Amino acid sequence: MRFLFYCPILQKEAAKLRRLKKYKPTRFMANGSKYDKHTADNAVAFINCLKHTKGEWYGLPFDLIDWQEQIIRDVFGILKPNSCRQFNTAYVEIPKKQGKSELAAAVALLLTCGDFEHGGEVYGCASDRQQASIVFDVAVDMVEQCPALKSRIKPVLSQKRLVYKPLGSFYQVLSAEAYTKHGLNVHGVVFDELHAQPNRNLYDVMLHGSGDARKQPLFFLITTAGTDRNSICWEVHQKAEDILQGRKVDPTFYPVIYGAAEDEDWTSEKVWKKANPSLGITVNIEKLRVACENAKHNPAEENLFRQLRLNQWVKQSVRWMPMEKWDRCAIPVDAESLRGRTCYGGLDLSSTTDITAFVLVFPPLSPHKTSFCGDPEDYGDKYCILPFFWIPEDNLDLRVRRDHVPYDIWKQQGYLQTTEGNVVHYGFIEAFIEELGAKYNIREIAFDRWGAVQMTQNLEGLGFTVVPFGQGFKDMSPPTKELMKLTLEEKIAHGGHPVLRWMMDNIFIRTDPAGNIKPDKEKSTERIDGAVALIMALDRALRNQGVAGASVYDERGILII
Repeated sequence: MRFLFYCPILQKEAAKLRRLKKYKPTRFMANGSKYDKHTADNAVAFINCLKHTKGEWYGLPFDLIDWQEQIIRDVFGILKPNSCRQFNTAYVEIPKKQGKSELAAAVALLLTCGDFEHGGEVYGCASDRQQASIVFDVAVDMVEQCPALKSRIKPVLSQKRLVYKPLGSFYQVLSAEAYTKHGLNVHGVVFDELHAQPNRNLYDVMLHGSGDARKQPLFFLITTAGTDRNSICWEVHQKAEDILQGRKVDPTFYPVIYGAAEDEDWTSEKVWKKANPSLGITVNIEKLRVACENAKHNPAEENLFRQLRLNQWVKQSVRWMPMEKWDRCAIPVDAESLRGRTCYGGLDLSSTTDITAFVLVFPPLSPHKTSFCGDPEDYGDKYCILPFFWIPEDNLDLRVRRDHVPYDIWKQQGYLQTTEGNVVHYGFIEAFIEELGAKYNIREIAFDRWGAVQMTQNLEGLGFTVVPFGQGFKDMSPPTKELMKLTLEEKIAHGGHPVLRWMMDNIFIRTDPAGNIKPDKEKSTERIDGAVALIMALDRALRNQGVAGASVYDERGILII
């Protein structure tokens, strides 16, 4: 027996910290619905009879923390006029280490044993069977510590199933292979870590139509924020945000999001307390302080801290470009003052329906001349950047709604152009580049050798020198590392272009065993076409830098970061 069992002080303190002092029904209770205290009390009492299964709390009664009890009373206690639950979907998004797995396990057992549903089918779902087993294993430990449940539940561990014999209901783990899940008669689903789902297949199968034959099915989704804004979890997250902000109304959907806003100071302990409702109970603030200090000095740690500890949807698990450094290079760039200047282009066509990017890089002038980047007091030691972007006109509104990116505003502001039709019109872009060639001395245009064959031939016909550029480590690593170095040294001027900034913030970097790096289009959660075009253009500028074509790589070798 653990020492904790003999520690009444700790037990008393834990109980004091975990109580909901006064319950107030959620503001999302629909007209006609009512709060049934008896039903809510039964749900809370069932969970309170369970015991904790982890760490120092092992064996203690599962007295719900205030935020947990609020959820349970709202979801199980608010009933429609027909006495069925108003909410059939609950979305709970919360940082790590808040007691998420134990709450999910308790809800699964409540649906299986305490909902009086004969033959009820309750499923635990996650990205894979191992992840789903985390909640299941917690449920098994809870059953083992509760004599009343242990005598009534038959575990079938080989199938990851708990059978509640009095009702013939069961709780079972499912893996992500959705094609095997049609035909289920679902009473409840506990979906753990929705953000880790590789696709939407399992979600669609389990939540769309599977509970139609049940009186009051419940889909309990509990997750931490993710990184992929094209995922099913981001879609559900956006719906929850829209309901919380009053932009949408869905009386069947119950949203709960604990986290820090994107513009809040992630180093503030006040923000930590807002994002972590179990701070001081299941989460030690000293551990957050240590993690925060590590994150301050490491961009990779920063993103993990913000995602896991503050529940923020970061761009990717490892942020490459420190955006505060990038923003310090937002020196105004006067396009007219650059007329006649030597420059190098990078062209990334992407696909015909996505963003096409063309970036010009102007190498620095002599330190004794002005840079013509807008400020006459600024000397010519910077690489000036002029980016251009195009998307199809017909897809503009759809992309704004789908991607939650302000393409329409960028178009109005002149940072983004559209071409007629539902695909990018390459002829329009060729004509635009030809016009740029009349204004600037475009020495070379780099392009992805695996695409844009016809367009590059057309550009050659217009008199441009086009250079194929590989997308592997060999070609991409030197200029990618150089771009970081120039950014940190504030040797570039990009004018704060919002589209390019967005793309720089989206970059995920892949590293090979030799330490070479390159942007990874597959793992980067959103568009990075402009960043890739910039890297290609910068490479040509660096290789041709100086009188007689002396390369910066020749002068000091390839930079190793």
